[in-house]
Amino acid sequence: MPDATATRPGAEAQSAKAQSAKAQDPIGQRTIVLDTETTGLDPATGDRVIEVAAIELVNLMPTGRVYHVLVDPERDIPPEASKVHGFTADMLVGKPKFPELAPGMLDFLGDAPIVAHNAPFDFGFLDAELIRAGHGRLDRSRMIDSLMLAKKRFPGMPNSLDALCRRLGVDNSMRTSHNALLDVQLLAQVYLELMGGRQPGFVLALNMAGPSVALDGLARPRQPRPIVPSEAELAAHAAFLQKLKEPLWLQ
Repeated sequence: MPDATATRPGAEAQSAKAQSAKAQDPIGQRTIVLDTETTGLDPATGDRVIEVAAIELVNLMPTGRVYHVLVDPERDIPPEASKVHGFTADMLVGKPKFPELAPGMLDFLGDAPIVAHNAPFDFGFLDAELIRAGHGRLDRSRMIDSLMLAKKRFPGMPNSLDALCRRLGVDNSMRTSHNALLDVQLLAQVYLELMGGRQPGFVLALNMAGPSVALDGLARPRQPRPIVPSEAELAAHAAFLQKLKEPLWLQ
């Protein structure tokens, strides 16, 4: 899940506007937050998906449904890629191949919008795998790129997942390497903050709770109860003031 991607001049602002439009009304909406790990940066040169993780949100709140698979890429994994995500080819030998996993993944994704950080990267890899497995591409109208949303909210600032976690107060102390399952959990929290930090489910529950009711007794008028110091207290206070050198409130 690289955090940056090249765009045509002027296309970035247009894309950010489109992303905001798709993401602006999550009330009642099922959304998938997704991340992948791969053997490299370009499926066109033979790089493959090795991990897919996704979390289901409804009203921007996790439902507890999680999809996570490790994939046998049927090829080697370059050392530089292993340094990023920690996986080697030997670790993935015997894992299911993507064609075996594709139906279950597509079933989990359903027709919901899909949030990913630098989403064209993840969509591009999944498209290549899906086509290789005899399936169609993912509909780009479902794509919500959290990187573009972040660039719109924080223009000119670092907007990697780590940078956003630090800026938005999301604890990423466990993230010592790229891992799709951990990254997707962090991204779900970042996405909530990018959407304003609100939880529409709570708002909806409050709206459905009906009018508020005052508790008995709390609305009664209260009688003022002035506190008057005794003669002994006044004398003690005067004696204390005598010990002070030129107290300001007596000048």
